[in-house]
Amino acid sequence: MGTTFDDLMEYLARLGIAVSTVRHPAVFTVAEAQDLRGQVAGAHTKNLFLKDKKDNFFLVTVDEDAEVDLKTIHGKIGASSRVSFGKPEKLLELLGLTPGAVSVFGAINDPLLRVKVVLDESLMTHDVVNGHPLTNEATTSIRPVDLLTFLRATGHEPLILKLDGSTPN
Repeated sequence: MGTTFDDLMEYLARLGIAVSTVRHPAVFTVAEAQDLRGQVAGAHTKNLFLKDKKDNFFLVTVDEDAEVDLKTIHGKIGASSRVSFGKPEKLLELLGLTPGAVSVFGAINDPLLRVKVVLDESLMTHDVVNGHPLTNEATTSIRPVDLLTFLRATGHEPLILKLDGSTPN
């Protein structure tokens, strides 16, 4: 059985990371989640589970309004070829997540480090970053420095890159 919401909260607490979580009806898209904006302050994320032709997997996390060019991102993230979206079965196998619940918190389920975590640098400038805590029926708020602590504790050293093509240089 995969890591539960409660397991994740206990793990964060053991790391000394304070988070806040708001429970809400299940959301499956960024558009649906935007209806909750009055309840949860901070940067909200969009997460892309990607793979290249050599079955290297990437979890790319950006601000919900970011524009990511899937035709060129492979060169930035170190993929061996152009990327496509990973299949739901691989998402479940590697990160213990289902579509609609994808977030960086899934790194807790990747002890073999088969997924490279990539964060957009502009996301890390916010006071608070929000993501689904292994379920799309809640949103957890975490400080960027604590997000890095969490990822590193799982063994994932995230790449922090400029990925949002909508922002001027």
